[in-house]
Amino acid sequence: MKLLFFGDIIGKIGRKGLIKVLPDLKQEFDPDLVIANGENIAHGVGATEKTLSELRLAGVDFFTSGNHIFSKPEAETLLTADDPIIIRPANYPPQTMGAEYKILSVGSRSILIVNLMGRVFMKEDYDCPFRKIDEILARVAAEKLNGIIVDFHAEATSEKVAFGWYADGRVTAVLGTHTHVPTADAKILPQGTAYISDVGMVGATDSVIGDKKDSIIESFLSQKNPAIDIPEAGEVEVDGVLVEFDPNTKQATRITRVDRKVII
Repeated sequence: MKLLFFGDIIGKIGRKGLIKVLPDLKQEFDPDLVIANGENIAHGVGATEKTLSELRLAGVDFFTSGNHIFSKPEAETLLTADDPIIIRPANYPPQTMGAEYKILSVGSRSILIVNLMGRVFMKEDYDCPFRKIDEILARVAAEKLNGIIVDFHAEATSEKVAFGWYADGRVTAVLGTHTHVPTADAKILPQGTAYISDVGMVGATDSVIGDKKDSIIESFLSQKNPAIDIPEAGEVEVDGVLVEFDPNTKQATRITRVDRKVII
């Protein structure tokens, strides 16, 4: 099977970029499943029904998220829908609204999607992601799964790398998101788990991780928090990975960076 996974989509320009390039990528790679991180999809923070629907129509099957998922009022509606198309990180406190994971039907096969938050350098106080993946895997042990995909949304590469080793052989892929900067460490770990520290983003190339560069530079000079200001046009970098895996063993056989540029 083939999974096409995209990093954090940043605002309207990111949505437009992915919509423009996705048909060609689907024709080139013929993926069985397309997933994207949607926590920054609505003007840089959070998600809305409209923004998710745009990309669903374009061919994205499902969305993971991160620490901005509750930034929009629509979060409750999106996360508590009967058949949600986006999940929250599983290691929020147990009473938090929304599903901790999703088992997707892809033809006759079942793929478990898990989203987790890292804790190093994060303001919020999340539960342990290492223990949470143990808990989830124990909970679904009786399910006949053909793949297990983890979006690990975290700041520190050390935490991401450690989690990859911890999950090796027990999940199909650990795909890092959140820092918006793609890393060069895509690999298959010894026990068959595809790993990358950060997939990157789908956002403006002429930016600082998706935001207009001048306002971010000024914030470093002034030590004031900048308002979110996202470019409306220009070149978009579309960062993703293609993960190929055996649905019988759930082991990955290949992970390939997918990086494209498109003008909006």
